[in-house]
Amino acid sequence: MRLYLASTSPARLQLLRQAGIEPVAIPPGVDEEALVARTEAEEGPLPVDRMVQLLARAKAEALLGTGSGDGEGADATGPDGAPIDGLILGGDSAFLVDDVIHGKPHRPEVAAARWRAQRGRTGDLWSGHWLIDHRGGVARAAVGRPSVASVAFADLTDDEVDAYVATGEPLAVAGAFTVDSLGGPFITRVEGDPSTVVGLSLSTLRELVRELGVEWTSLWNRR
Repeated sequence: MRLYLASTSPARLQLLRQAGIEPVAIPPGVDEEALVARTEAEEGPLPVDRMVQLLARAKAEALLGTGSGDGEGADATGPDGAPIDGLILGGDSAFLVDDVIHGKPHRPEVAAARWRAQRGRTGDLWSGHWLIDHRGGVARAAVGRPSVASVAFADLTDDEVDAYVATGEPLAVAGAFTVDSLGGPFITRVEGDPSTVVGLSLSTLRELVRELGVEWTSLWNRR
């Protein structure tokens, strides 16, 4: 059983590898900001759980060329041109603190400002999941739901904030922090599935896989 990962996130890829799964990673090509803006224009402000699910679903469906994202999709073929035969996973993450949703900061000044505001405090990291059953090259069913983990931060000094931002690590991750790399020592407590903070709840994914009638262990393909 193959798992196709509709994501370019190194953290999600590494997380799956550590869980015994070597996925086929395919960039989904979804314009996330445009999709969220369009949806909010039609429906109003999106709560964080709805937003991460919207983007997770769009990424997974983009691989079929039938999704709601702006990407071209892959017409249900993998990078080698062969038909997608297995499960397709889309994921997205966002950080909520003081009822404000934070995605990737991208710019150093934004990351530094966020860290100065969130140090010594607690926020919630939300991860969305959408899983499509595409066994036999045919879309059969899909399931998904979000997961959340509470994250408490140490009270960093200004020098620590500046040094961390200067590494570039926090610029491309939701909430401007990691739990499994340089940012790990700055996190004092995680409540919930720790893998949610990395960007993908493995326990939630296992449940979704089983809902589609697939055994989790059938995805193991790494020694």
